[in-house]
Amino acid sequence: MPDGSALSKKVKAGPISADRLKSFVERIEKLEEERQAIGGDIREVYGEAKGVGYDVKTMRKVVALRKMDAADRAEQETLLDVYKNALGMT
Repeated sequence: MPDGSALSKKVKAGPISADRLKSFVERIEKLEEERQAIGGDIREVYGEAKGVGYDVKTMRKVVALRKMDAADRAEQETLLDVYKNALGMT
């Protein structure tokens, strides 16, 4: 589409290598399988923790908090305290 339309500017047509495309798709599929397996492993660990008495909901929050930057975590905790105070929950 050499007419200058938006589509012709976005699409750079060229030969498609079926082998390369297949390689990309297969790699993605393999990674998706690995992701599912890891998800199952994580569920098992939470199940084990629950089985010995830990609260899984709280553990998930702790895991999420540990992923956060210290400043972001402090800001979130401060906002939570402000909201709780505003609602008379403290």
